[in-house]
Amino acid sequence: MKPKFDVISIGDTTEDIFMELEEETKVLKDKKGTKYLGLVFAEKIAVTKVTDVLAVGNAANVAVGSSRLGLKTALYTMLGDDDAGKEMAQVLQREGVAKDYIVFDKKRKSNLSVVLNYKAERTILVHHEKREYSLPKLAASRWLYFTSLGQGHGKLHTQIPRYVKRHKVKLAFNPGSHQLAEGVRKLLPILNVTTVLFVNKEEAQTLVGKEKDIKRLLAKLRELGPDVAVITDGPKGSFASNGVHTHFLPIFPAPLVERTGAGDSYGMGFVAALAHGKTVSEAMRWGTVNSAFVIGKIGAREGLLKKGEMAKILKNHPRFRSKRVV
Repeated sequence: MKPKFDVISIGDTTEDIFMELEEETKVLKDKKGTKYLGLVFAEKIAVTKVTDVLAVGNAANVAVGSSRLGLKTALYTMLGDDDAGKEMAQVLQREGVAKDYIVFDKKRKSNLSVVLNYKAERTILVHHEKREYSLPKLAASRWLYFTSLGQGHGKLHTQIPRYVKRHKVKLAFNPGSHQLAEGVRKLLPILNVTTVLFVNKEEAQTLVGKEKDIKRLLAKLRELGPDVAVITDGPKGSFASNGVHTHFLPIFPAPLVERTGAGDSYGMGFVAALAHGKTVSEAMRWGTVNSAFVIGKIGAREGLLKKGEMAKILKNHPRFRSKRVV
């Protein structure tokens, strides 16, 4: 029987309020080189622009982006039973995301993030309500995309592997900060059934140690269970390994407005390519191009490409391809 969905994503959904800071804002650096956003204490801080974006967050971005790239998509998320939650559900449905597994939390409000944007870099103030997650009875899907959740997601560590094995689903895993903080031991049930793991370089080192060599870092990630390990390294590009070959692809040249959603759009573009039957090296192109157009807009959703747009861009840039890392 043909699966009902191509991709079901699992994770939190939030409202993002973007605030563009004045050019006079300072960036301070301590002795270790850590940078801090310098705002005068106990003063009113002027912002030049405010943008409110509903129904975003890692899983929501993946759901919307997958729908735009021609896949039948659903999302398991818990929204607050408030006006913001109801509006977010409507946004998702308008984007073609099935409402089957959108759940309203009767006890708590919707999640909220305030994004302070300064010179294209963002500092995010995040508030995630504690939820009581439990995987609903999901229909069969070709892919599951598991990503950032707040507290209360412990049950999913056994429910997701059970679902993956029962339905022979391919799993993409992009752990959020709460999940990474739990450590490798708690993540192993998920990692053992993961098809593609997405992390940035710092997250990779958090999982397997301070390895500098990118090929060894990818190999150590694959030893945890994933068939394919992908490391994104910001403006330096991305790396992917399937255990046979390691590929590198630089970023796609594009104007930078702010970076929110760059990782989500990469991972989602990558998985969408695989779902359309593409190779890992071609999936890197999809992910990189998708990410480039997201960072050219404010918010994580505005720049997400449609399938026809993706095809046209890739056709017009035939030389933009990954190289094998020897």
